Amino acid sequence: MTVPPFEGFPAVASELYQQLTVQNTREFWNAHRGVYETAVRGPMLALTHELSAEFGEFKVFRPNRDVRFSADKSPYKTSQGAVTEGRGGEFYYLQINAEGLYVASGYYQLASDQLRRFRQAVDDEITGEDLVARVAALEGNYAISGRALSTAPRGYPRDHPRIRFLQHKGLTAGHEFGAPDWLFTRQAKRRIAETWRGAWALSEWLNAHVGPSRLAPEGSR
Repeated sequence: MTVPPFEGFPAVASELYQQLTVQNTREFWNAHRGVYETAVRGPMLALTHELSAEFGEFKVFRPNRDVRFSADKSPYKTSQGAVTEGRGGEFYYLQINAEGLYVASGYYQLASDQLRRFRQAVDDEITGEDLVARVAALEGNYAISGRALSTAPRGYPRDHPRIRFLQHKGLTAGHEFGAPDWLFTRQAKRRIAETWRGAWALSEWLNAHVGPSRLAPEGSR
C-alpha cells in the first residue's frame, strides 16, 4: 500500500477530540468518522511510516476503547496514539488529543525482571549517580514520569539518596507541545524526532542497565 507523504496534522484533529470529549457517543463518531480518517489516522499513518526508518515500525492504536472491565463505558479514546520499540528496548510514543501533541520516550511500565534490574542499577553508587546526572540535564525541557510508590520499595531504606528513582515503576521523558503552528505542517516530523533524540541519554541508560524483559509472554507461561 502506498502511503502519502506526511504534511502535518490539520487543526480539525484537535477540534475533533475537543468535541469527542463532550460527545463520546457512537452517533457523534459515525457522523465524524471521515474527519478522523483524514485529519487524524491518515496523518498519523503517514508520519509513523516516515519515522519508522529511524525509530522502528509503529503500532497505531485503534480508536475504540476496551470497556469490558471499565466503569467508564464511553466507546472511543479521546486521543490518537502510536508507539514503537527501539533496538535496545526503549519505546517512542506520540499522541494527538484535544490539547495538541505529546511526545515521550523511555520505559513506560517495567516488568518484574526489569524492575529488579532497574532498582539494582539505581542503588549502585556509580550507575545510580549517572542516572541522576542524566535526568538533571533533561529536566526543564522534559517532564520525567513513572513514579508509582509513595515510599521506598521493600528492601531499600526510606532515606536512600536516590529514593526518588527507587519509587519509579517506569521512567520516561516527555514533552507537552500543545498546538503550535508547526504541528499543522511537515515540520512536526522533525520536531518529534528531535524530541526523541534529545532524550536519548535516558533511554541509553535504561537500555544499558535494564533492557527488554526476559520473561515469557503471558500466554506462553
